[in-house]
Amino acid sequence: METYLDIALIITSIALIAIVVLQSKGAGLGGLTGSDMGAVFSARRGLEKTFFQLTIVLSVLFFALTLAVVIVTKSAG
Repeated sequence: METYLDIALIITSIALIAIVVLQSKGAGLGGLTGSDMGAVFSARRGLEKTFFQLTIVLSVLFFALTLAVVIVTKSAG
């Protein structure tokens, strides 16, 4: 059981990293670090909205999997 949870956590982590990188709007690495101060807040539409919602889902899943791994590890040991 612990192995399956670990694999699911790794896959979720990679997917979360990928979706966050895809969301960055800035050109170059400046957008990844958050140093792009010229951005104007606007409504999310289309693919951007889908990426935003997917980020939330993956974050909640990552948190739940992390708690599950901790609980399984504590009960096994």
